[in-house]
Amino acid sequence: MPFFERFLSVWVGLAIVAGVALGLAAPGLFQAVAGFEVAHVNLAVAVFIWVMIYPMMIQIDFAAMKRVGDKPKGLLLTLVVNWLIKPFTMAALGWLFFKVLFADLVDPQTGSEYIAGMILLGVAPCTAMVFVWSHLTKGDANYTLVQVSVNDVIMVFAFAPIAALLLGVSDITVPWDTLVLSTVLYVLLPLVAGALTRRWLSGRGGEKAVDDFVHALKPVSVLGLLATVVLLFGFQAQTILAKPQAIVLIAIPLLIQTYGIFLIAFVAARWLRLPHNVAGPACLIGTSNFFELAVAVAISLFGLSSGAALATVVGVLVEVPVMLSLVAIVNRTRDWFEE
Repeated sequence: MPFFERFLSVWVGLAIVAGVALGLAAPGLFQAVAGFEVAHVNLAVAVFIWVMIYPMMIQIDFAAMKRVGDKPKGLLLTLVVNWLIKPFTMAALGWLFFKVLFADLVDPQTGSEYIAGMILLGVAPCTAMVFVWSHLTKGDANYTLVQVSVNDVIMVFAFAPIAALLLGVSDITVPWDTLVLSTVLYVLLPLVAGALTRRWLSGRGGEKAVDDFVHALKPVSVLGLLATVVLLFGFQAQTILAKPQAIVLIAIPLLIQTYGIFLIAFVAARWLRLPHNVAGPACLIGTSNFFELAVAVAISLFGLSSGAALATVVGVLVEVPVMLSLVAIVNRTRDWFEE
């Protein structure tokens, strides 16, 4: 494994610290970057995510897409976990902790906002970062694309009704421009760029040229991930230090949700006898969240300084290190799955 990927957890930890430190040292700079957005989607973050997943998109072979239908069980697992289990367990954990267990530690209004932020995380399955997790587990890139694409289509129709149901607000307004723009920036554009690059490279040097180019871009992809983390934590540096207790309280149910959903998907993947390169992405896509969209929608619906916005940012704080630990588990259990 290349040097950057071998110590990725270390780099992510340093990026979190650097983001908070820079956000405190130069708040004006981060406020200016935070204002560079369209439809509540920060374009600077979008660029770094684009850089991060572009090399993975080059690996997608559209000629092999027709074979994805030969393994429908992996897609079925992803859909069941993402849409029939995950949103409802997230809402249940939020209610349990902030209406019962932590009821004496937060006021009811703030607790409700924390629950709302958690729900928005739970209803937004991962779109961009899953390509990173799939890549790190040597997942089937073509299959991962299908999983993401199907989830995106479902999200367009199911995000609003499920969020409204779980938030208990029948007239919730979902910013469709945010949803559509996020999908275009985080999936469609890098996918098109990757396909065009692959076609050009294949014409010049075949699969070897593609593999060599992707290998050369791996450090750039990791730097895109780290830059994204720095920006997100720089934006929320003041809030993170101002409310350390709240961050801990929110992180507890999020940790339980993340590991719990992974366990459900992992056991189901073994029971379904999925091959490892399908089981890995299937487990991880159900575990991670489309936190970019969740943060944007929370800010749009509840405001930048709301408890809902804070909960979605804590979701980022929890997700990246935890997902790296789950990637390690998937890689170490490779021989548990069918080949």
